[in-house]
Amino acid sequence: MTLTATNQVNSPFAPGVSSEVFIPDQLIAGNLKLVTQNYIIASGAGVVNRGMPMGVVTATGKLIPSVATAADGSEKPAGLLVDTTDATTADQSCGLYMMGEFNANSVSAVMGASWTIPTLMAALPSGIFIKTALSGAPV
Repeated sequence: MTLTATNQVNSPFAPGVSSEVFIPDQLIAGNLKLVTQNYIIASGAGVVNRGMPMGVVTATGKLIPSVATAADGSEKPAGLLVDTTDATTADQSCGLYMMGEFNANSVSAVMGASWTIPTLMAALPSGIFIKTALSGAPV
């Protein structure tokens, strides 16, 4: 039996150093356990950013960005989107935060003009808390 040496240049086990820079987006603002649930974002919703309040359309059971003036069921936010998702041309599976503490600045940066933080806090499910980043106190 003979052993043949392999080329170590392309081996994932070759010694070396690499690094990646992690830059947190500051959406999570506390130590409360995060609870998520799987949903489908409706095709045509476009690129939806992480932290966006999402509502369920009653007729389809699919998510779209929640707008306070809607009349299709999506005016009541079901939760906050876990990851940025592109649902421009097809339905996409996604996660929705159902419980946790979230930074008011990060949420307001993606939610658009439809909501203010106080009205969003009143509309969100009871397990979602919107807090200021520095004090940890409710807005």
